Parts: sequence; C-alpha cells; structure tokens
Amino acid sequence: MRGMTLIVKTISSWLKPLICLFGVYVIIFGDFTPGGGFAGGVVLASSYVLLMLAFGREFAEKNLPLFVALRLACVGALAFAAIAIFPLLHDSAGFFSNFLYDGHLSAEDLELGLMGSGTIFLAELAIGLTVGAAVFLVIVSLFVCREGRPCRFD
Repeated sequence: MRGMTLIVKTISSWLKPLICLFGVYVIIFGDFTPGGGFAGGVVLASSYVLLMLAFGREFAEKNLPLFVALRLACVGALAFAAIAIFPLLHDSAGFFSNFLYDGHLSAEDLELGLMGSGTIFLAELAIGLTVGAAVFLVIVSLFVCREGRPCRFD
C-alpha cells in the first residue's frame, strides 16, 4: 500500500478542494489583501504536495501530470510577459500601464473593485499559475531525485 493510512488519505482528499479554493482566493484578492500571485501559487501547489505525501507520487501525478504542470508554468510566464509588454505595443504610457481602462471597461466594472487596479489582477493570475505549477514541479523533482535513487521521471 503506497502512501499513508486511510485516515490521512481521507482527510487530505477532503482538504484538497478547500486548500485550492483558498489559493484561488489569495490570488484573486491579492491586490487588495496580503498575498497575491506568489502566495496563492504556493498554496495551490501545497494542495498537490499534500496529495503526494498522503497517496504517493503516482497519485499526485495522475491529478496533475508533469507535462501539464510544465505547460501551465510556461503559459503563466508567457501571459505575465504579454501583460507587461502589451501596453508598449498598444501606444499606452509604458510598461505595465493600465491598458484595460482605456475605454474597455465600464464604470460598473470598475466599481466592483476587481478590475479597478487594471492589469495587476491579470498579472496576479499569471504569477499564481506560474508559481503554483513551478513549485509543484520542484517538489516532485526533489521527491524523485532524493539521495540513493536514480532521477527518472517515468
């Protein structure tokens, strides 16, 4: 039997959605409250680390395969770069300027608060995606390449 006891497996399977929900909350409200993309990404990755500790590496990789995690990290990094560089190509004020406010958002969207900070919200999403996937990949790499075992990602 791989992983830990039945009690740990049951509790961790109940906690994983709650941890993911909290991570998404930290990412979404990161520009208003303490936290943000980095902290929320680490919380999201910790939910998969919990699964890896409770059930074993193979189970965690079934939930989030390594090639999907690698692609998510790359997509998040490219999205962050695009959010940063797009204003320069869009004839805006400069790097990371609020190009969304220039006639694309209505007054009601700005009153809700999420998009009132402009591109910071989108940057937080991209950072959260990148950090969450990258931290998961680092933890899996450390788990696979621990001392005395060959480093194989089969």
